[in-house]
Amino acid sequence: MSIEYDVIIIGAGAAGMMCASEAGKRARRVLLLDHAQKIGEKIRISGGGRCNFTNLHAGPQAYLSRNPHFCKSALSRYTQNDFIALMERHGIAYHEKHLGQLFCDDSAQHVIDILLQECAKAGVTLRKGTTVDRITLQEDGRYGVHTAGNMFSCTSLVIATGGLSIPKIGATKFGYEIARQFGLNIIEPRPGLVPLTFQSTLLERCKALSGLSVEANVSCGKTSFSEGLLFTHRGLSGPSILQISSYWHEGEEIVIDLAPGTDVLSFLKDRKASHPKQEIQTALSHILPNRLADSLCEAENIRGRIADLPDQALQKLARSVNAWRVKPSGTEGYRTAEVTLGGVDTADLSSKTMEAKNSPGLYFIGEVVDVTGHLGGFNFQWAWSSGYVAGQYV
Repeated sequence: MSIEYDVIIIGAGAAGMMCASEAGKRARRVLLLDHAQKIGEKIRISGGGRCNFTNLHAGPQAYLSRNPHFCKSALSRYTQNDFIALMERHGIAYHEKHLGQLFCDDSAQHVIDILLQECAKAGVTLRKGTTVDRITLQEDGRYGVHTAGNMFSCTSLVIATGGLSIPKIGATKFGYEIARQFGLNIIEPRPGLVPLTFQSTLLERCKALSGLSVEANVSCGKTSFSEGLLFTHRGLSGPSILQISSYWHEGEEIVIDLAPGTDVLSFLKDRKASHPKQEIQTALSHILPNRLADSLCEAENIRGRIADLPDQALQKLARSVNAWRVKPSGTEGYRTAEVTLGGVDTADLSSKTMEAKNSPGLYFIGEVVDVTGHLGGFNFQWAWSSGYVAGQYV
């Protein structure tokens, strides 16, 4: 005998809890399952423990997908202002940190608590520490959800299991397996918003500069981001690198301007005229940190007094600052990736309801879907929006 519900949601993360509370408000009997004992871990660890819960500038332009139009419907029907209003109704203080990013003043736990309260108020049944073994489609059209101790059934099944990012907090490929079981296509997943790694000489340079950060403009093809860049013992990180990593593919080059807004060649020529006896690395340190200036001069083998250097050498050094071309060897992978690119093909889902086109009553929401936001609260907004939308139809 199965225990019957109207709606079963697998995955009690941001999207799953949002969907559960919305479905519950419609007097649907909702069961929310999660394999972890401690739910909402990705919320809890985000934003340095303060949860960058949305962005004031959330809109379709901040999302990657094979179909860039897919996210428009959900984002327009549940906006950043709607989630901000939810925070304010619960009296949670927040602040804008940078580029429209909103963080809790206190703890990310407040966001988890809000979602749990909304679920409880809507009559949602929550079962933690419950692993789903398999999903079946019954003869009556209901979905069977099999766990170690029970079999549950429902007319609407929602997969909100996330992607492959940060496996140490429980990320699995379960959502993709269910999608494939029911004939949905998967856009090949890969790590997104992730530090880039390097090999050989370039890696040694990064190690020597580990911990140093600068404002930079980082480009890959026609896409560029101007934010902080951080040198690490594995390669390059920081917001600008995390952003561009979602657009970078293996074998491609990225171009880094380490002094955005400064024409380094003009600066060096002016310095040559005004301070001819100055050492070149000293001149360069007026626009870059000392360690970085020394590293660039050493890498280009350009040393000595600026007056003694030909303009050709100054041009070479300027290019290494304004257009430093590097080819990453890879990324740090899912271990540190903030999100997973790819996922359930949006061509197989309704943008209005998040329902699978070929399987009535089966829904996919959140990170498991091929919609990935930029760094800065956009991925949480997709979770809220896609969860809300599905919650109106399940």
